[in-house]
Amino acid sequence: MNSRPLADRMRPSSLNDFVGQRHLVGPGKVIRSLSKSGQVPSVIFWGPPGSGKTTLAKIIANETKSYFVFTSAVEVGVNEIKKVVAEAKKRLETEEQRTILCIDEIHRWNKSQQSLLLPSVEDGTIILIGVTTENPSFEVIGPLLSRCKVLVLNRLEMEDITNIVKTSLKDKINGLGKYNVHIDKNALTLLLEASNGDARIILNALEIATNLTRSRNGKRTLSEEKIREALGSKKLSYDKTGEEHYNTISAFIKSMRGSDPDAAIYWLARLLEAGEDPEFIVRRMVILASEDVGNADPKALQIAVSAAQALQFVGLPEAALNLAQAVTYLATTPKSNASYVALNRARKDVRATLNEPVPLHLRNPVTDLMKRTGYGRGYKYVHDFPGGSTKQQFLPDKLAGHRYYEPKEIGYEKYIKEHLEKLRKEE
Repeated sequence: MNSRPLADRMRPSSLNDFVGQRHLVGPGKVIRSLSKSGQVPSVIFWGPPGSGKTTLAKIIANETKSYFVFTSAVEVGVNEIKKVVAEAKKRLETEEQRTILCIDEIHRWNKSQQSLLLPSVEDGTIILIGVTTENPSFEVIGPLLSRCKVLVLNRLEMEDITNIVKTSLKDKINGLGKYNVHIDKNALTLLLEASNGDARIILNALEIATNLTRSRNGKRTLSEEKIREALGSKKLSYDKTGEEHYNTISAFIKSMRGSDPDAAIYWLARLLEAGEDPEFIVRRMVILASEDVGNADPKALQIAVSAAQALQFVGLPEAALNLAQAVTYLATTPKSNASYVALNRARKDVRATLNEPVPLHLRNPVTDLMKRTGYGRGYKYVHDFPGGSTKQQFLPDKLAGHRYYEPKEIGYEKYIKEHLEKLRKEE
């Protein structure tokens, strides 16, 4: 076998050979147009692992005849970058050749390190191609981001992955063609499903499986067992502090809010399998019970809190059952955000009016002086009246008559609405 990994050997050197990302490299699309014109700006490639970010950077450098410098943010320091910039400036002045500096995992640089690039990007000394799997809006400083064009790469589609496999098996120079490698249908299905859209996973597994498979009659047939062995333990794409964390928890919450128990339980399983903190999960459930269910089903909060208590009492893995029960309940129960809306309306008035005085009749006269100055005077004790209610002002004078809570005709809140409307008519 060649000492270079298959993934490196099969890396395309031109846009015509590049697989996937048609929205960027297709005819008339942005990367093809910029490469053809030779006027490439600094860019940030944002996309999942194995989607072709670094490969595209190398292709752009090749097609624009630019000098290419590749480095990783975890390996390079300030002095190295200063040296690259100085050499790029000299190269531009003496040879009229531009330098493309590709920084892998640029999101791992701190603000001061990223700021170092600003002058040379601004004056065109270097063309920066930042490569990241994290949302650049969060990870790249604003001044640098404003000087770069952000291009989003998508996870490779199944058709793209299949083409990469076929090409790798046929290629006799850089691929596995000279070993006469074949892959059975079940093994191919497993490989494609396990790839998660990552071309490197595919190619690495293909190469390992080929090494593990003996040649028989001049032919190697990759079985499902060998592919599984080559893949090892599949890992979910998840970062507890990165964007995938927020994407997944957002899908989880919105599935419960949208009353889809199947989706909600799926995202719960994804979160648990990825190793998310279960206390974080259940906190979001407790919040949702009031924000999105509220008085449409008052039991929802009780169940969410009970799930939180069960998690503390039982612990994982058994407490996953308690979480699952609470999730399916929250997903299927009636929904109302009336309490949430009421709180926001009230907060708006609080901020607008600030320290409105509490009406005197609502103040508690705990001293004789307070009684003499009118504290509590005129307060009506509701239990002294038929039906346990009577007309009385409870808001500050400036806000008298303001409505915040408007219950919906959903679940138990329907009965609250009827009762509240009856009370308000009596006012």
